[in-house]
Amino acid sequence: MATGLSEDKNNPRLHFDIYAILEGSQELYLGHEVQVNVNLVETVKLTTKEGQSIEKCYISPTKRRGVERRCLIWAPVNSGVLLGDKQNCGIPDTCAQPDCPICASYGGLIAGKKTLIGRVTHGGGVAIQEIYPEEKQRAMHPSRLVNENEKTPIPFKRQYNQPGILYPVYNHALSVTDLEFAAVCYAFLDALPRIGSGNPKGVAIAESKDLMPLLVVDRYLVPKGKRPVISPSVINPEVAIEEFMRFARTPETNTDYIQLPHFERWIGNQALEKLQEYSSNFVETVLQAN
Repeated sequence: MATGLSEDKNNPRLHFDIYAILEGSQELYLGHEVQVNVNLVETVKLTTKEGQSIEKCYISPTKRRGVERRCLIWAPVNSGVLLGDKQNCGIPDTCAQPDCPICASYGGLIAGKKTLIGRVTHGGGVAIQEIYPEEKQRAMHPSRLVNENEKTPIPFKRQYNQPGILYPVYNHALSVTDLEFAAVCYAFLDALPRIGSGNPKGVAIAESKDLMPLLVVDRYLVPKGKRPVISPSVINPEVAIEEFMRFARTPETNTDYIQLPHFERWIGNQALEKLQEYSSNFVETVLQAN
């Protein structure tokens, strides 16, 4: 096959999307660059629709992708090894096999020999609130070890994204089977408590005032409805959540499950249950399989 993907009429390929608003439950260090004794977090600068220049904290989609891949590599298999060891697939030594539960969706590369294009793309990550990172002093620079003759730790400062910041994020899977998407769901959920460049780590799916997870899952051949993507110009969390839910419930506003020809959408708790259902399927058919 020109794409390198095998033909399987019993497992049709579809498109899947995950839309979510994540919340940092504590301060987060998301490394960007290092100045003299100062570790900076990643930020983006933008101009709003009103012409105002602002700077926002940022969860890089490529870093999220890396955490998700590692969650699959480190997933425990019933034989007592990790999935990456079982598949002989890791970072940077991917196996690039189309039947690998990791590379099938996330792609792989064997330099000079083989490339398997990933079919999961990541987007979003621009914080909603305009809250600049806060600097805190730490005892020793992480890139330098204290030798026997040096008793005084080297002070340094590190920037942190503050608790409570909301981050809209998106995962898009192109032409994958339900089983391949199950790996994506497992990785997405398993990565949430592990996001961050240092300690502490972890984010959670944010909730609306009525305790509904801000989460949407689409399964489709025909893209329908509105995509719940938040404009980076929005700086008000209430406005962002309202827009997210308005987009999610278009064209039907009174249900958390929308079914149209060649299109399905799960919203809120139903979306979370769908991700968990797919994740359980991944565990049963891949991690616990003989």
